Amino acid sequence: MENWRYMMRIIKKIWILFLFPLQISAQENEVLSLDTILQRINNNNLLLQTYNLQAESFKYKAEAGTAWMAPMVGAGTYMTPYPGKKVMDERDKGSLMFQLEQDIPNSAKLRTQRKYMESQADVARAMRDVTLNDLKAQAKSLYFTWLVSLQRVKVLEKNDRIMQTMKKIEQLRYPYNQSQLGGVYRTAAKIEENKNMIRMQEGDIARARAWLNSIMNRKGNQPFEIDSTYRPRFSAALTLDTAALADQRKDIAKMNQEIRSMQLNVASMKSQSKPDFRIRFDHMSPLAGMMPKAYSVMGMISIPIVPWSSKMYKSGVKGMQYDIQAMEKERAAMLQESQGMLYGMQFEIQSMQKRIEAMEEKVIPSLRKTMDSYFLNYQENKMELPPVIDSWEALTMMEITVLDEKLKLYQMIVDYEKELYR
Repeated sequence: MENWRYMMRIIKKIWILFLFPLQISAQENEVLSLDTILQRINNNNLLLQTYNLQAESFKYKAEAGTAWMAPMVGAGTYMTPYPGKKVMDERDKGSLMFQLEQDIPNSAKLRTQRKYMESQADVARAMRDVTLNDLKAQAKSLYFTWLVSLQRVKVLEKNDRIMQTMKKIEQLRYPYNQSQLGGVYRTAAKIEENKNMIRMQEGDIARARAWLNSIMNRKGNQPFEIDSTYRPRFSAALTLDTAALADQRKDIAKMNQEIRSMQLNVASMKSQSKPDFRIRFDHMSPLAGMMPKAYSVMGMISIPIVPWSSKMYKSGVKGMQYDIQAMEKERAAMLQESQGMLYGMQFEIQSMQKRIEAMEEKVIPSLRKTMDSYFLNYQENKMELPPVIDSWEALTMMEITVLDEKLKLYQMIVDYEKELYR
């Protein structure tokens, strides 16, 4: 029985050791789509969380703004003579006095102030949307850089296999004086140059991975892969009139919230013309036994409409109204500028798409056919190495150029979408 338990423990340990590498491999091979990354940024990014906290802060500040001042309580003497003074009558001994005083703010003032503070929370949420749009654009740019780097690596790995084949052919022919020693060295140099280019792309991928991890609020060295089959698609907006842009742009929504908040602040300033109230209750207990207890109740009201007081809030209202007009003009200018910019970006993207399509469908196939024919003649010992390398370099350069142009196109799409929903 004891031996059986011992064997079961050993089997369990072996099973754990067998599964542990599989778990690590599964974690390392995690593939994140672009939509998944964008969703994680929305949920986990620390900077975005600060705007939620600010909105909650304004919510409680709005509640705090409706509170009354604490009542004031006092105690002391009332009309008591100084020590050593002769008292002619019992009534002259004075009284002990207890006082209660309470400020009563105007409820209309409190309501306008609360609405203004609550509007600040809406501004914070709108600012979160603007920041989220910027982070999404940054994530897309990194994702597409990674995607193009993977495509470059595939091209370079294919080139490496071709150059390895050339090197072997040169090494086999050299002993029979069918090739030059320089050809062997040249192919070896091209192979190393190609490897360095692969290392550079791997560095770009590592940088993109670390940066994406950071904006997803993960460890910078946490491994994951992207969907290498993903291809960005450009969809032009159906309409670019200023009304449509005003509805979908996040910065315009933020400005709308700021204008609304300023308007509520104006209403709060105007409410300063309303009076505040105060009530005071005094209770006197005479020091003379024969005197009756007495009290005093007093109600007070402020008069904020007097000229030396009213100019404070009246001037503030005028200044804020000019600020609102300036922001409305700025909003209109931004919409007009964005409309022209987006039209220009559409034409530029469409032009870039046509250029890439021409290079992929016409230029690269011609260069590949040239390379294939030269390489076939080279294998049959009908051609020297230099023309083959020249045709290979021309094809490689064009393939890399197309990928560079694609990266530019993808970045233009990112910029277009960022501007469209900024």
